[in-house]
Amino acid sequence: MKKYFTRGVVDMSNSVISAIEFVGLIVIAVGTVIAMGQHIWQMHGTGSASLGDLLLMFLYLEILLMVRHYLSSGKFPVRYHLYIGIVALARYIIIDIKEMDAVRLLEISVAVLILSMAVLLVRYGHTRFPPGSDDHQK
Repeated sequence: MKKYFTRGVVDMSNSVISAIEFVGLIVIAVGTVIAMGQHIWQMHGTGSASLGDLLLMFLYLEILLMVRHYLSSGKFPVRYHLYIGIVALARYIIIDIKEMDAVRLLEISVAVLILSMAVLLVRYGHTRFPPGSDDHQK
């Protein structure tokens, strides 16, 4: 009896958590689309688009891609988060380069390098130890 009750609670909690994840992802997607629309409206109002604006639009698309991928596969690839971080840091450099001192620029550049190396490491890991193989689970 206890085993069936525990299994039922686990199944119900998994369903509740899955529903919360789904709602959260939909909220993220809708919020991203709204922010993207507001930014497009702002660019239309000013009549210009800078490189920083384009990189921000790219960030919005990356977030939407990440949400779509999670909804279709149930997995969040770490690479997407790393890509978003790289683009966000590049945007930060482009927007604030005039007010940035050399040390700060070097720090951010090193952060981009570390994130890029992390992407390579993750890609190597997926090539060397593909998901679903039993070798990396031992």
